[in-house]
Amino acid sequence: MAGLYYDQWQVGDRLDHEIRRTVTETDNLLFSTMTHNPQPLHIDADYAAKSEFGQILVNGTFTFALMVGLSVGDTTLGTLIANLGYDKLVMPKPVFLGDTLRARTEVVELKDSKRPGAGIVTFRHELLNQRDEIVCQCLRTALLHRSPA
Repeated sequence: MAGLYYDQWQVGDRLDHEIRRTVTETDNLLFSTMTHNPQPLHIDADYAAKSEFGQILVNGTFTFALMVGLSVGDTTLGTLIANLGYDKLVMPKPVFLGDTLRARTEVVELKDSKRPGAGIVTFRHELLNQRDEIVCQCLRTALLHRSPA
């Protein structure tokens, strides 16, 4: 399913995104090094083993980016003008190597834009692990095209 135009959304629309992703050590290590994040909880197995978690934690910004990425194909692919912001980002549970994650989305607000041919959609994205625990959640505000005339 491709992304929808602004006028195709309704408040309360919900999507369970089909693509799931098992997080690997390589995902976490590459993302951490590409973003210059030297946090030892993410890249040092010995250090992480001595932490309260007892193992490496997946980089939270990777978790957030994956959540948004898993949603794009169903929400804004081909219809996005710009992401306007991300709000109320929370990570209530840790993500570990080997966790399999899936995303779901709900439309929580629609707002007309002053920009001709566009509207603003606010999505609530949630990322869940294989135990159905929410590991990441945010509101994403996106400026979308209206359906072509």
